[in-house]
This record gives sequence, structure tokens and C-alpha cells, in this order.
Amino acid sequence: MADAAVSATIRVALQTVVSLAADQVSLVREFPQELERLNRSAEMIRGFLAGADEEMHSHDPKLVGVQNWLKQLEEEVFKADNVLDELNYENLRQKVKYQNQLMKKKVFLCFSFFNTVRFRSRLASTIREINTNLERIHRDAEGLGLAYKRRVEEAFPTIAARAPTSRQTDSTIVRRDVLGRDEDESEIVKKLLTESESVISVIPITGMGGLGKTTLAKATEGDPREELVKKIQHELKEKRYFLVLDDLWNDQEVLLNDFFSTLAGLNTKKGSWCLVTSRLQEVATILSRHPQINFTRHELGRLCDDDCWSIMKKWANVGEEVPKDIKEQVLRRCDGLPLAAKLIGGLLSKKRKEEWLSILEESLLNGNQGGIEQILKVSFDHLSPAPVKKCFAYCSIFDQDTELEQDLLVQFWMAEGFLQPDSQNERMMEKIRCEYLRILLQTSLLEEVKNEWGIWYKMHDLVHDFAKSILNRNGSNQDRYLAVYSPERINEKASASLRTLFLKGGIADDMLSKFKYLHVLKLFGEDVEELPTSIGKLIHLHLLDISDSMITTLPESLCKLYCLQTLRIRKLEESFPKEMSNLISLRHLHYFHYDKGREIQMPSRIGRLACLQTLEFFNIGRQEEGRGIQELGTLQDLKGTLEIRNLELVNGKDDAELANLSKKPNLYRLVFEWGNRDEESDKCDEDALEGLQPHPNLKELQILKFMGDQFPQWSMNLTSLVELQVEDCTRCRKLPALAQLPFLKCLYLTRLENTTCIGLSFYTLKILSLKSMKNLEEWKDAHEMRSTAGEVHVMDVFPMLEELYISDCPKLTIIPTPSRFPSLDVLEITENCHVLLAEKVLSTITTLSCAACLKRLAIRYCENLRELPEDLYQFQALEHLEIWDCSRIKSFGHPNPKNSLGQESLLKSLRKLNLFWCGSLVSFPLDLQRTPSLESFSLCWCSNLITEMPSGFGYLTSLRKVKIGPFSDDSVIEFDWAGLASSSSLRRVTLYGMPDTKSLPHQLQDLTTITSLSLYHFGAIEALPDWLGNFASLEELFLWDWPKLEYLPSVDAMERLKLRRLEIRWCPLLNQRCTPQSGSEWPKISNIPKLETD
Repeated sequence: MADAAVSATIRVALQTVVSLAADQVSLVREFPQELERLNRSAEMIRGFLAGADEEMHSHDPKLVGVQNWLKQLEEEVFKADNVLDELNYENLRQKVKYQNQLMKKKVFLCFSFFNTVRFRSRLASTIREINTNLERIHRDAEGLGLAYKRRVEEAFPTIAARAPTSRQTDSTIVRRDVLGRDEDESEIVKKLLTESESVISVIPITGMGGLGKTTLAKATEGDPREELVKKIQHELKEKRYFLVLDDLWNDQEVLLNDFFSTLAGLNTKKGSWCLVTSRLQEVATILSRHPQINFTRHELGRLCDDDCWSIMKKWANVGEEVPKDIKEQVLRRCDGLPLAAKLIGGLLSKKRKEEWLSILEESLLNGNQGGIEQILKVSFDHLSPAPVKKCFAYCSIFDQDTELEQDLLVQFWMAEGFLQPDSQNERMMEKIRCEYLRILLQTSLLEEVKNEWGIWYKMHDLVHDFAKSILNRNGSNQDRYLAVYSPERINEKASASLRTLFLKGGIADDMLSKFKYLHVLKLFGEDVEELPTSIGKLIHLHLLDISDSMITTLPESLCKLYCLQTLRIRKLEESFPKEMSNLISLRHLHYFHYDKGREIQMPSRIGRLACLQTLEFFNIGRQEEGRGIQELGTLQDLKGTLEIRNLELVNGKDDAELANLSKKPNLYRLVFEWGNRDEESDKCDEDALEGLQPHPNLKELQILKFMGDQFPQWSMNLTSLVELQVEDCTRCRKLPALAQLPFLKCLYLTRLENTTCIGLSFYTLKILSLKSMKNLEEWKDAHEMRSTAGEVHVMDVFPMLEELYISDCPKLTIIPTPSRFPSLDVLEITENCHVLLAEKVLSTITTLSCAACLKRLAIRYCENLRELPEDLYQFQALEHLEIWDCSRIKSFGHPNPKNSLGQESLLKSLRKLNLFWCGSLVSFPLDLQRTPSLESFSLCWCSNLITEMPSGFGYLTSLRKVKIGPFSDDSVIEFDWAGLASSSSLRRVTLYGMPDTKSLPHQLQDLTTITSLSLYHFGAIEALPDWLGNFASLEELFLWDWPKLEYLPSVDAMERLKLRRLEIRWCPLLNQRCTPQSGSEWPKISNIPKLETD
């Protein structure tokens, strides 16, 4: 392990030295021969390193001499790196000084000349000394008899012990990735479905690392036949649960017994299961002795050869190219471990097929060490180029199972010098990262994790252990990369060698200054409130991350960090330091506090930061202070997202064009925002927007508070645009022909009060939102299209639309035709929309094509809507139905007997049903047997609903939340209380009363399984009944708006309740009696942990 790690460390450091020297010598043209000399020395040393790698694998007696040579070489290379980095810092400092003098028009030429001469002299001396030392080491290598091996590293391939810490896992899994475990999964599920007389049963899945215990647990956990419980601690009472404890490393019998005894004592209901995975057989042994649990062991066996080969083929497409005898040996090396098969497949996937046999024969099959460790070592040894090895090992400085965001990870790599531009300098460091990440993913040394927020990366715990073992492997055995969770644990002796420090907690000013060679510093923790002023002494610092701390001010000394590439901060209470423009190497400025960021004043002369790529927002200020929009003009490399605010300060088109946005192809999202102004003011907004023309590569655009009448022509040139948001543009009368944008998928139009017409068709849209379009009247129909045969065709206006939101568009009465919405998932019509529009849209969606896909339907505040379509019952995909404040709707309708889908399919997917404030509703004959998936039911403030109420609550096995009331004397009798009481899954109940309600419905006392009860607006009740004390599972009680309530249930009843939370609002008489110490009701509630009153 050590050989390749040490060699990679030296190679990367040596490349950094050559690169730094080249940068400096290019500035001092008198020394090209010294650079050539350095290149020759570096090339020779690389060759000897290859020879040293082979010697380290042998048992040659000169091995100790080779190790000493490597140690000496490493120390010399890092020393050269530090010295050249200091020279680079000095050069940058002189640049900053010169620029500042230019700004003040005070350039002292004589002083500048002597500084230049002195700098050249020091540089010449430094490079000569480095060359002399490297040549000496070169001679030492020859003296040791090291062979020179010319190794051509592939710059970018064309193809791509016991853990001391806990491991975090989740239940997300791609089902097709589980190979060879069908029998194991079926056996475990069968056990889980077996009735058990024990309160809790445990299945330990044991086996060595890499067998796939976690994967199997995830696959089993995802089985739809078993109720899964996400919030275990709060939801265990009175129901069966399924708990997964993954990767358990604690084998202390006292702790395990205590945990499972507590778990078994949480309730008395039988049939709960706990699935435990662990590498430790002792865990299973301890659990088998526990008297309160039913124990069923599942020893996870190894995969068969065919399954291992299938995993390898998935990664490397191996087949007949591998001879049978080699294949058998490889499978023996896999030893039935899916992780091993995946690693070998990943290793081969990035190599040419001609190389496979040599890799398998020489590396994998001849090693003495077996198992995962040997495979990991071979995978690591074959990583190329050398910096990929360093990138891989560096990932282990983060905690195990940390999900790493791509930009963050790459910026750390870059700060440590692992990302060097290629020899022709054709690619920026950030672009090289794509190749390195691809290599690590293809070799299975990194795993990709996708969620709704983006793509993240993580390591398997065994891979993490291996990477950590080589992270600080070097000749001198000194830590260069360190994560510390307490300042007291820092070893001052190590300060001279550290390059990366992750530190939880604050650090003293004098202590920080001792880490003078730091390249990366991350300070985190809630107690970190101040950044020491000595930060300015860390002249080698390339990355500073304080985004997970409470630091809100930056010292002026920060501006002396001329080598700083990345700054990540959380928020600032005040502005940036005055001299931020001195940070001329800064490439990425991350600021995470969005709201405060809108008020912050930008650094003066930010345009001097010509390397800047990440700038999340720019608040325009006064140009005479260096904060005008012109500052953006020189930032040619900006990428990602940029919000430009205070555009009212831009003086027309010429001023706006100075931002040079059309020359910034790497920006994918732009936000243009003007400030709040008098509506009569005229600030030449149209001219300013005309001058802000983006590059055609732009993907997302927001335009906020623009006061022009129309949008510029360049909006039609954004041929890559995917999302457009236009908001609070109150003067805008005309929108461009947005339907002509070929890739537009999301369109949000909000508060365009003067826009009267939109159109035409939107064939590519997936999301359309129209909100507060007060004067929108016309929505043009689709154009007729004539075929070559002369036939006339009219395309569906919205063939791809998945989500449609229409709100507060009172004059819009029609939608374009034809509109069948064949792909619609979500429809919301809300707040002050014309009844004709609502009826037209609702009649349109009842077509079979839409009924098969609609998942969410919400209709709110449509006061003139009188009825819902009868065919609403046929929406077999509908999951969420909400009708709110539609005061004229009289009936929910009856299932259509002519419905071809049949009664069994009616609303079968419905999970959430909400009806509020439908005062005219008199009929709601919903048979809840037809809604087996229902989880949440609300029927509130429908005062005329007396008969034909929903029934069948007892059939709802997933129902967890109910909101009902207020009831009249007749309706309270008609309601299906018995069905509700028989629902074993019900947990939360909310009940609304009336001002004249004198008592709670007595049927409420039958709902004994609930854990949360909310009671609102019971105006005439003076005391709560004692039968509330029978709610043995009740944890939360909310009382709102009880003007006459004075008394809680009796002391005995309140003692039977085990409330964790009580909230009393707008109950003036009761509040007086609940005064701490003196109130008569205070003794009843004084022991409740969370108590809230007015």
C-alpha cells in the first residue's frame, strides 16, 4: 500500500513544483535554461520512482535504502514546493501593491525596479538550489542501483479492520443493482411476515465486510408488504414496527441489552421486527441470549460464481476475452463478495481489453494478500494519472458515509494541488475534475448518490477504511491531512507538516499562526464565532471554509491571502472586508445566507478578481465606489448561478452592456432584479434589460420587478432556455413568442398586471404557472398546421404539460384548444379565478387520457363554481384531492355507472382528501372502501352536510390523520364514528366546534389509539370531561379558542394522561387558572415537558 501512495504523493508534489517554477520563470525570461534543467531532473526522478515502486514489491536487501531515498526525496520536493509557493505569494503581493498604486496614481518606478531585481535574484537562487538538490537525489538513485523505468501515465483514460466510527445509511436503492440475493431477501421477508408471540423479534444479518448486508437490508426494508416506520421514536406506541439497525459495531452486552429492553418496553403490542446487520458474530450471540426478544439468525453467505461474474460483466463487459482458467482464479479472488466483484469490474472497465490479462495475472492473482484489501490495493495501484490517487485518498478526510457535493470536493482537491492543468494549459483545473471523478466512479472507488437537490458522492465503508489508511502515508510518517474534533487534540509538533486541517471548535490566534503551511482550513461548530486575525499569516492558504460555523465577520487581515482560491462563508452581519479585491487568486466565493445577502454591500473593485468563477449574487452599488455593474465585465469565467440586484441603478443600455453577460457562456442561471420603486418612476428599464443580453447557452432566467412595457428581442435567441420566471413586472403589456423557444419546459408568470394576452401554444412545456394576472383575458388557440398532402392538422396545445397552476386570473375565461392534457400530473385552480375557466379546465381533464395520469387536484377559493364533474371518481391515479372555500358546490357527485373502468378502480390511489369551507355542500356519498390508500382525511366547515356522508373508515388501514367538524346535532349522529374508532392506524385527530357547542361529541372517547388531539372553537364548554383521561396513548393536546373554558379534566384523569405537550391558545379563563404556582389548574399540568400558553 505504502509504495504507490508515497510515489503518488511525490509525483503530485513534483508536478506542482515544476508548474510553480514554470509560472515564475515565464515571468523572468532570463532563466529558461533553469526551467529546462528542472524539467529534466523531474523526468529522471519520475523514472526512478517507477523503479522504486518495483523494488518496494520485492524482497531486495536494498529496500531500506530505497525507503530512505523516498523519504529524502519527499522532504526535498515538499520543501521546494513551500519555497516556490512563498515566491509565488511574494509575486502576487507585488502585483496587488502595483495595482493599488495604479488606483491611487502613485507608482514609484525606482522602488518597483529595485523590487523586481531583488525578486529575480531570489528566484534564480531558489531554482538553482532546487535543481542542485534534485540532481543530487538523482545521483543517489543511481548509487542505489534503481532502474530507470520510463512510465507514460495515461492523462485521462478513454474509458473510463474494524471501524471505530458509526456508519450512516439510508433506504434508497436501485432494485436492479441487487444481484444474487433473491433467496436471502425472500427468506427474510418470509420471516418478517410470520406471526410472532413476542413483543419484538430480531433478525441479525451477519457476515464479513463487502458481502452486501446493507444492500440486502435496504432491499428488504423497501418491501411494500410491510409497514415501514420512519420516525421510530415518536411513533412506536401501540403499533407494530419494523426497525433496521445497519452496520452495528457495538458489541458491549450491557448496552445492547439495555437498548433492546427499552425497545421491548415501549409497548405491549406483539409482532414487531428489528433487522440488524453487523460484521461481528458476537453481536448475534449477545442478542440470542436476550430473554425478551425472539431471535432468528440469518447468516449471509457468499455469492455464487455466476452472480459474481454477472456483477463484473455489468461493469466491464467481460466475456470470452478472459480464458477459463484465469476466470476461475479471478472468481476465487472475489471469494463470493459482491464488493470485490464490483471493484474488479471497475478496475477492468477503465483499461483496454488487451491489458486485462496482464492485470489479472500479475497484480490480482500473484499477490499474497487476499480478499478486499488486495483488490483495493490493485485498484489503487492502477489509478492513473498519479493525482487521481491523491484525490481518492483525500476523500477519507471527511467522515465515513459523508455525501460530498461535487463542487465542494473538487475545490478541496484543487486547493491541495491535485488538479494541475495539462501541459498545453488547455483546460482549467475545474474541468479536469470531471475526468478524475469519472475514473473513481468507474473503478467503484466512489459511489454516486442522486437526490432531488443534485448529485453527491460517497465511499463504501471498506473503501473509506482503505483510503484513510493511505491518506497520510509518506516517507516521514507525518500527518499532512488532519480532521480534529477538539482543539486540545492538536499536536503542535505536527503543525509544520500539516497541509489540511478540519477543526471543530475555535482556535486561538497564536495557535493558528503556527500552521504556516496550511493549504486548506475548515472551521466548524456552533461555538466557532470568530476568525482569528492571524489568518492573514497563512500565506499558503488556498481554501477557507467557515460555512458551518457561527462566524459573521471577516477580519481585514484575510485580504492578505493572495493565494486564496476558495472562500466559503455562511453569512455576514456587516459588509465584506474593504480590501477584498486584493484576493486576486480567488476563484470561488460561496455565500450561504440568502436573505442577509440581499442587503450586503459588495466588495469594492471586485472586477479585479479576474479568476473568479463562482459569484452567487452581485448587489449593484455606486460605480464611483467600485460597486457598479461594470465590475462584472472583467469576470469572464463566471459559471453556474448569478443574481444581479438593484438594476434600477444601471443607467441605460450602454451601462448594462459593460457587464459583458453575452460573453459568459458558462452561466446557466441568471436572475435580473430591480428594487422596489414608485410605479410612476421611469428608470429606462427596457434599455437596461436590452444591454443585459445573456449568452445563448443560458438554461434558466428570472426577471423580477422590471418596469418596462415589453421584453427585448434577445429573449427569442435563448435557444437553450429551459426555465423562465417573470414576476412583478407590472407595466409589461406584451410577452415575446415564448412558444418558439425549442427547449422551454418551465414557465412561471406572476403579477403581470397589464398583460392581457398570452399565446400561442406551448408544445414543450412541462410546468406552467399563471398567478395574479389581473387583466389576462386572451389565451390564443393553436395554429393550424398543413401537411405536405394538404391535410390540416391541429396539434394538442399541451402535449407534454405535467403541472398547471392558475391563480387569481379573474378575467381569463377560456383555455386554448385543443387541450387534452394527456400528461398532466398536477392541476391547481385557486383564488379568484372565473367560474367559466374552472368549468372549462375541469371538463377537459375528465378525458380518459388525463384521468389516467392526474395525481394532484386542488381547487381553492372558486366561489362561483357550482359542481364538480361526475367523472371525477374515475381518476385512478389521483393521490391528493383538495377542495377549499368553494361555497356554492352542493354535491361531490356520484360515481358514473357508465364508467368503463369499473367500481374497483374508483380513486384507488387517493392518499390525501381535504374539503374545507364548502358551505353549500349537502351530499358527499364517498364509500371509503374504494379509497384503500387514504392516509389523511379532512372534512371541515361544511355546515349543511347532514346526510350522505363518507363512510367506511374502518376499512382504511393506512389512515393516520383526520380533521372534522364542526357538527350540527344531526350531522354528528350521521358521521361514521364507529368506523373511525376501528381504524388501528389512526394517530392524529383535529375536531372543530361552534360558538354554541356545549359539549364534546361523546363518540370521540372511542378513539383510544390516537397520539395527538387538537380541539378548536368550542365556545360554550366550561370544563373538559374526565373521559379524556382514557386516551392512554395521547402525547399532544391542543386547545384553541375556548372563551368559556375554565377547567381541565380532574387531577386523576390528567395523571392517567402521559402528555408530552400541551398548548393552550385564546382560552382567557383557563389561562388565568394555569398561572404557574398560583393557578388552580397549575398542579394538573406542571409536569408536562412542553407547555405553551398565551
